[in-house]
Amino acid sequence: MKTTAAERAVKARHGVVCSLPDDFYGYFGWPTVCSLDDGTLAAAASGFRADHICPFGRTVICSSSDRGESWSPPRVVNDTPLDDRDAGLLALGGSELLLSWFTFDTRTKDVWSTRETRKPGARERYEAALDRITDSRVRTWLGSWLRFSADGGDSWEPPLRVPVTTPHGPIRLERGELLYLGKEYPGASGELPDAGQRIAAYGSFGRGRSWVRLGTVPLHPGTRVENYHEPHAVELPGGRLLGLIRLEEDRKTMNLRSRGLIDFSMMQTESTDGGRSWSPAVPLGFHGSPPHLLLHSGGTLVCVYGHRLEPYGQRAMISGDAGRSWEYDYVLRKDGFDWDLGYPSSVELENGSIFTVYYQKKDSAEEKCSLLWTRWELPG
Repeated sequence: MKTTAAERAVKARHGVVCSLPDDFYGYFGWPTVCSLDDGTLAAAASGFRADHICPFGRTVICSSSDRGESWSPPRVVNDTPLDDRDAGLLALGGSELLLSWFTFDTRTKDVWSTRETRKPGARERYEAALDRITDSRVRTWLGSWLRFSADGGDSWEPPLRVPVTTPHGPIRLERGELLYLGKEYPGASGELPDAGQRIAAYGSFGRGRSWVRLGTVPLHPGTRVENYHEPHAVELPGGRLLGLIRLEEDRKTMNLRSRGLIDFSMMQTESTDGGRSWSPAVPLGFHGSPPHLLLHSGGTLVCVYGHRLEPYGQRAMISGDAGRSWEYDYVLRKDGFDWDLGYPSSVELENGSIFTVYYQKKDSAEEKCSLLWTRWELPG
């Protein structure tokens, strides 16, 4: 696999999905955008938070009827007693939507170390939220989840627990079934499938109401399952599946650098049998993650990702040969204030341009993260 890089700009325009930068609950992050059949854009995220790690996270959704120029205020879909994190969103046809997210027990993290907890009145708010997280509620709510809407997000079915999680959720295949390439995530019982907490593909022939494990991704030599996170997949012509996976240092063993691998980079894997078997993960060899893949109508494969080294921002890579080689570091923007940004996802608009939604701070390093967008065009 070949990769080439030289920092390149693209023709782009930027805007705002949702921004409450000075509000105590004004942090929004980890979004996914999708397009419904009538052209409506919908974006889901974890919102009304205080910080990157906090007990307040709720799942929110915004919508746009003018192809992203303006957006509705965020509407709360989930507010469990736990931290509702990430938000995948998938259009199933018509007005049907599938929403994915996972919950986290913030009692296991030192939430008191953030600067937000030192603001006047913050301790009381944090303590009240943490008091909601009882062992009983953890047993009920810890895990990875899906919800379904038949009316474009106005109403939602009850949550359904699923065995894997990833920021942008499952994908819809050409024949109509769903594929969920994610990381196995235990519920409160701690139970996991036999392979443990692996990167695994699950399939659904019931429009997401039931899932079966198809196969798992073999690890790269010298890596551990703890290094692998937040994959995304795309179906290519002929039914071949391509997956990219966030690779990150395991802080307990610090094994990546000693193996010549790059922290916060991507690994690639493929399947030619519908996700039942996958090729061993191979490194792409450059900084940037996690991935979101889009097959453009012109045949170009597009992946957007966050860049958490200076200059901070959002980037893309493209492939003209179905992922066999990549040109990376196309710069969507490089005006981020710090590392807390990224998780871009994209849809193609009717004129062939690409609309990408992500999170980062809008105007200063002191404010809360916002949901922002970039409309851009493929080079050449």
